[in-house]
Amino acid sequence: MSVGVETVRNGRSGASAVRSDWTRVQAEALYGLPFADLMYQAQSAHRDHFDPNRVEAASLLSIKTGGCPEDCSYCSQSAHYDTGLKATRLMNCADVVVKAERAKEAGATRFCMAAAWRSPKERDLDRVPAMVSAVKNLGLETCVTLGMLTAKQAVRLSESGLEFYNHNIDTSPDFYGKIITTRILQDRIETLEHVRRARIKVCCGGIVGMGERVEDRLAMLVLLANLRSHPESVPINLWNEVKGVPVSHTADRLDPIALVRLIATARIMMPKSVVRLSAGRKYMTDELQALSFLAGANSIFIGDMLLTTRNANANRDTNLLSRLGIACGLAQLEQSASTLEQTPA
Repeated sequence: MSVGVETVRNGRSGASAVRSDWTRVQAEALYGLPFADLMYQAQSAHRDHFDPNRVEAASLLSIKTGGCPEDCSYCSQSAHYDTGLKATRLMNCADVVVKAERAKEAGATRFCMAAAWRSPKERDLDRVPAMVSAVKNLGLETCVTLGMLTAKQAVRLSESGLEFYNHNIDTSPDFYGKIITTRILQDRIETLEHVRRARIKVCCGGIVGMGERVEDRLAMLVLLANLRSHPESVPINLWNEVKGVPVSHTADRLDPIALVRLIATARIMMPKSVVRLSAGRKYMTDELQALSFLAGANSIFIGDMLLTTRNANANRDTNLLSRLGIACGLAQLEQSASTLEQTPA
């Protein structure tokens, strides 16, 4: 049963229900609640499905950097823009395993591998399953993001033991064409369907702060929440400053309260999904991160680099989570921070 706008405004009834029939009017009503009411509903929904004092620690490695033929106007890895980034070949499996071992020592429980492809060629995909299997043998959850997949490729990755596939929708349907022209949003949706049918869990979110409107951010959440199944992981990325890309001329960093409202709205609309603070966390104050966790965010990326941009400092993470009384796989971060290094930009 659909929850009406007045119910959304006036109480937490249904706040933790899993639904796929959200309207933008309802999303806007949630987002526009008095802050205390919104936080109450989000925290209540969060506690219905998660331990409120624990976050997931994931690590992200670029296994093939740069030279991407897509023209995503926010991305340092697009071959269309001069960002000063040097393209690399696909890493070999042994080097990936070394990085994964260091990530595990530093407290990560999920290891994500990203390749800057529009879509993988078969010869490229020949090497990825071995990486997935090797990382999984370390006891880590596995995730890859390789671009658009065919149904056959998704099945092949599933057979290698892959648990998660990341494929972000990036933004709203209305704003999508303003930041990308080499693909359409439906291409992304089709890959998500291939991944679902192959019984791989979905990691799918978007980027905010590129110059989009609040309405675009909420439309993005509505699209995600109305998928056949909610993504198991929903990364919320703050656009990281990148010189040489078109978005650098339109970017508008979010007001901190606006970001917390967005996270709280995502938590209520997708109550069983892990909501991850992803790119841009280095720009967030401790107070903003604390409010984000209170709003329902329960995952972070650890490590000095996120693909080609800087991430929050590991010692800072340890200190903040300790002060908040939040546990995760970060217990060893302080002594392991120097060992957790990603492929440099």
